[in-house]
Amino acid sequence: QVQLVESGGGLVQAGGSLRLSCAASGRTFSTYAMAWFRQAPGKKREFLAAISQTSINLNYADSVKGRFTISRDNAKNTVYLQMNSLKPEDTAIYYCAAADSYYTGSDPSRYDYWGQGTQVTVSS
Repeated sequence: QVQLVESGGGLVQAGGSLRLSCAASGRTFSTYAMAWFRQAPGKKREFLAAISQTSINLNYADSVKGRFTISRDNAKNTVYLQMNSLKPEDTAIYYCAAADSYYTGSDPSRYDYWGQGTQVTVSS
């Protein structure tokens, strides 16, 4: 089992950047595939990006490709989401998730553990 805690959210102006972090504790972090999702009020949870255990496989949603970058540091038990060129429509609660498998797809039901989320608000 792994516990996930997100941080780095906040208020930023459109065009700005934020870097989210997700710290993991518990079972060995390097055995999990990791992902970021977000959920805006009244909307379904949306896949953003995923990364495999050794960072070889990366997967991005079209909506964030070229603006967001996922990375991980297994020595620090942390996964990151660098977000650039932020838009007001990026406003949401951002969640990290861990899959106890090699899955790096967009189906949230395939992820076994979730953090509590961190709020990102982008002002126009």
